[in-house]
Amino acid sequence: MKSSSEILKALENESIEILRETAAAFRKPVLLYSIGKDSAVLLHLAMKAFYPAQIPFPVMHIDTTWKFREMISFREEMVQKYNLNLIKHTNAQGVADNINPFNTGASEYTRIMKTVALRQALDANQFDAAIGGSRRDEERSRAKERIFSVREAGHRWDPRNQRPELWRTYNPRITPEQSMRVFPLSDWTELDIWNYIEENDVPVNPLYFAKERPVVFRGEQMIMVDDDRFPLINGEVPVMKKIRFRTLGCYPLTAAVESDATTVSEIVEEVMNVKLSERATRLIDGEKEDSMEKKKTEGYF
Repeated sequence: MKSSSEILKALENESIEILRETAAAFRKPVLLYSIGKDSAVLLHLAMKAFYPAQIPFPVMHIDTTWKFREMISFREEMVQKYNLNLIKHTNAQGVADNINPFNTGASEYTRIMKTVALRQALDANQFDAAIGGSRRDEERSRAKERIFSVREAGHRWDPRNQRPELWRTYNPRITPEQSMRVFPLSDWTELDIWNYIEENDVPVNPLYFAKERPVVFRGEQMIMVDDDRFPLINGEVPVMKKIRFRTLGCYPLTAAVESDATTVSEIVEEVMNVKLSERATRLIDGEKEDSMEKKKTEGYF
């Protein structure tokens, strides 16, 4: 049986091969940076894949204007630390129309400020391949993705019409109207990600570590009140809870979990014992089994 380090080394080698293949096969690729733990590992792998040169493609963040403040400050810290060529894009029309997670509804807000914004940015910069940190273990529709996943005109994804990938044989060819989504972390699990972060000392956002933070309860979910835009109900007052986040997104749509894990090793132990998917804390995924798949067919990552 392979040791954890041997498994991580095999995963690392596969991901580096995919990143190098992407740089060689496409005219203008981009690495999507969501500021979460998976994109932290993806960024680390990209730097390792092309070291000592700089990453040969830009890094792009789709900013909805509703990210946690610590996500934005961490993003800027990473840009400075690694001299990243960062592209930031926000759906300006969505901002002008006051599209937000409260008045618009989670699904429509996500479509406009994430899906449409991503399509805008990819088209405006004429990127033909977008590299992301999605993993197959996250959610059912993501388990259907190939590592090199073709998008038709308009960034449409057809889960019933995908190319075979046998024995790690990738097909990066596309027609002029097509583009490609590339997932170098497809074969990784949440536990692999945290083990790799621990073994390689990868910098991750402080929101992943337990700390006393102000929260309100929305149903059974704890939502952190990150700024004064959050509408409190009937004079409710946020309470302080020791929480952390398993996944990061727009703060009104991302629930926290109670935790005492303040180090990566404690997070690894916690993840080993939890059974609930990390995306159970993402309010945008919805209750319907096919909700994520519908988003992805529209161009969501």
